[in-house]
Amino acid sequence: MRLIFSTLLLTIASAVTASAGHPLVANEGGTLCWFDADGNCTAKAQLSGAPHDIHVLDNGNVLTHQNTEVVELDGKTHEIVWKFETRKLTDKRRIELHSVAPLPNGNIMVALSGQGTIYEINRDGKVDRKFDMKIDRPHPHRDTRLVTPIVKGDDWTYLIAQEGDGYVREYDRDGKIVWDFDVPMFGKEEKGGHGPEAFGDAVFSAIRLDNGNTLVATGNGHSLLEVTPAKEIVWKVEQNDLKDITLAWVTTLQVMPNGNIVFGNCHAGKGQPQIVEINHDKDVVWTFMDFENLGNSVSSSVVLPQ
Repeated sequence: MRLIFSTLLLTIASAVTASAGHPLVANEGGTLCWFDADGNCTAKAQLSGAPHDIHVLDNGNVLTHQNTEVVELDGKTHEIVWKFETRKLTDKRRIELHSVAPLPNGNIMVALSGQGTIYEINRDGKVDRKFDMKIDRPHPHRDTRLVTPIVKGDDWTYLIAQEGDGYVREYDRDGKIVWDFDVPMFGKEEKGGHGPEAFGDAVFSAIRLDNGNTLVATGNGHSLLEVTPAKEIVWKVEQNDLKDITLAWVTTLQVMPNGNIVFGNCHAGKGQPQIVEINHDKDVVWTFMDFENLGNSVSSSVVLPQ
């Protein structure tokens, strides 16, 4: 599960470490890799499509997706033990699946881009609840990136990174928007591409911090932003703020128990870490880089609990 439950999230690669490493799971395309704390790849599983979202369940299994199919892999054998084809939920011709998440009641959240709908389903695929998102610029590839449930007692809301709109929106389970944030361009012009040369507001993920603020990974905005409920940016990390590191597509987010932040640095190029850990003073605590088992398109990862 992601930060909000008890499992943690992030991105990947062979280790350039300034401190002890972390065991993790990460992907390059459809290849899912397990790494130990020393950066050794201990196992691989091949999926039929590249996932953007990975969760480690309480039983050690991995919940992720391949193309439009939700899959659960055994944490020891790395074999698929359960799957569900989300095309059964819609009659739309083109849909994409970028985010799945385990829910506190045992159900699974599924976000279907192209359909523009958030579903809560059980293991039989029965829909217990659903709502349509507000989408200003609909596109099957860009309606959503990561969706993070925020548990509040017996209920929860959803922080949704809506890449195409350049917005983070928080919805309740009835589909009402209870908070939003327009990811700023900071006066810059949009530039195409995926690497450090690109620029935009294609937001990838957001998580709610313990202090009530929201941490945003801005995707091709090359930055991390901490935003108050009043939408004031009170802390940020920009493209060249970290020593000897250039940020490209900033993707997954994870807050560690000591308060450090781990985030994904996708498409940054060789010589640049695919995962970075920093403290609040912007000191680089740990990096991870592996261009042998992974590559330049590490889109998602999870640091495993120790």
